[in-house]
Amino acid sequence: MRLAHLFRPWIYLFSILIAAVMFGAVLFILMSSRNSMPQTGAATVVVTILPAPTSTSTPSATPLVSPTPTLSGLPTPLPGDIGVGSFVQIVGTGGDGLRLRDKPGLGTTVLTMVSDTEVFKVMEGPNQVDGYNWWYLADPYNEKRRGWAVANYLMLEKNP
Repeated sequence: MRLAHLFRPWIYLFSILIAAVMFGAVLFILMSSRNSMPQTGAATVVVTILPAPTSTSTPSATPLVSPTPTLSGLPTPLPGDIGVGSFVQIVGTGGDGLRLRDKPGLGTTVLTMVSDTEVFKVMEGPNQVDGYNWWYLADPYNEKRRGWAVANYLMLEKNP
């Protein structure tokens, strides 16, 4: 019996060592077989984040009664006689476009935006509101595109 007591701790230690070696061998086989398997082509997802559209700021009006009126950033209307029945081209917005409004005035409802180089027919005006001259324009090809526009962005079209 004494001899069995001496070998018992060694038997436990040897059993633990054999179990660890077998566990390591199984783990090694699993890992090596995983690396040798053909890849299934996991999908790569590419996310493109686009910035949200920004609004165009409305210039603040400078009253005509101020001692030094300044229309900062607005082009001076070009020479020519704009009048009812004439055709005008949108110019000078710097690519921002021109707002056509339901009534003359900076605080009125915007009906649509129009781009530089577009041509419109003058239907009414001028009306002076918020320190600007306003003309009522109509798209000759689309009746839904009409509204009041600031004269500073209009150029008389010589060849309509």
